[in-house]
Formats: sequence, C-alpha cells, structure tokens
Amino acid sequence: MQVRRVFICGTILLLGMTAWAQEFPRAEIGGNYSYADYGPSTPYSHRHGLNGGGGEFNLNINEFLSVKMDLQGYGSSATVFNIASNPTFPGGASGSVQGDLFTYLFGPQLKVRAHHLQPYAHLLFGGAHTNVYGNAFRTLCQPIVNGCTLSKAPTAEAFAMDFGGGVDIPVGKHFAIRPVQFDYLLTRFANPFSGVNNQNNFRYSAGVVFAFGHTHY
Repeated sequence: MQVRRVFICGTILLLGMTAWAQEFPRAEIGGNYSYADYGPSTPYSHRHGLNGGGGEFNLNINEFLSVKMDLQGYGSSATVFNIASNPTFPGGASGSVQGDLFTYLFGPQLKVRAHHLQPYAHLLFGGAHTNVYGNAFRTLCQPIVNGCTLSKAPTAEAFAMDFGGGVDIPVGKHFAIRPVQFDYLLTRFANPFSGVNNQNNFRYSAGVVFAFGHTHY
C-alpha cells in the first residue's frame, strides 16, 4: 500500500511538472537597448557606432515557432564624408553630416523553451530608413554650384535583412531578462554617398521580455 501511494504521488508530481514544462505563451512583447555598428561600403566614409533601442512583438504559433515584428531606432550621429573628385562629384566633397537610422523587420523565430535558458534565432526581412543621405545631398551638393551631378536627394528607404539570435533568462512565467542578442544587419541604400552597394552592419541588443496568454501543448 505504501509503495502504491508513493507511486501515485510521484506520478501526479511528474505530470504536474510536465504540464508546467509544456506551457508556452501565445504572445511576447520585448523592449531593448541596441548598439549598431554601421558599415558603409565607401572608401570615403568610415564605420561608426549608433546608439538606440526599440521593441518587438512575437505571436507564437507553437512552443518553438513564432512570427516576429522587430522595430529599432538609432539617434542622430555624425557621418564624415571625404569624397575625391569623380564624375558624380567633379570638385570632390567633404563635410560632417548628421543622420539617424530606423529598421522595421518581420519574419520567423525559433526558440527553445528550457527552464533556465531559452536560446532563439531569427531571420527577418523588411526595410530601413535614414535621413543621412538626404542630409548629405543638402550639405555637400546644394550649397555649391555644380557640386554634384545628382538632380535630387537619394531615397531615404532601403531593403533590410537581419539574421541573428540571443538568449532569454526566464524569471517566472511572465517575465524574462535578455542579456544578449547579436545580429548581422544588411541594408541596401544604393546611391553615390553609400557606395551603391550593400552595407554590412552588426548590432548588439539587451532588454526584457513580457509573456502573455499561456497555453498548453
């Protein structure tokens, strides 16, 4: 009889632990600080760091897969251009230009929902926005007669892709700390100021995540 009671109690405890382990949130909302290492593809403008932050929203399809929306913004930072004489800039150009950067990305995320550490990875696509190239046009081209052959300011919008991941540390069912997330961020601002090429950027993020609508699977 004693063995039977121990067996029943152990079974109930195991089922309870399994049920908790198999619980996952339907939605997650996160906020973060982000540092971006922006790397233009031109020989006349160097890499520089951008500080900012943003948030994300995850709609979880099951315990592993979710659809993610990620929005990030980086404050105004100075970009120095030193452009030698060329067909686009007959007399060359130089100056310091202020500009910001915003990204809006969407895509799938995979996450392992372990008890103590929850690693994840995502592949996101969307767009990027910056006013730095429009400001460069107004600063370096317009004040000088025939300063460049551009007839209008370059577009502020571009394609963007992000691949990366990180880890969350759960603190209860509804809250997690995100100590680290690393991403490769590709942007395609194509104009004479950007090098008419891809910009290979990297960023680090850290923040917190709130979980809602827990369910069992």
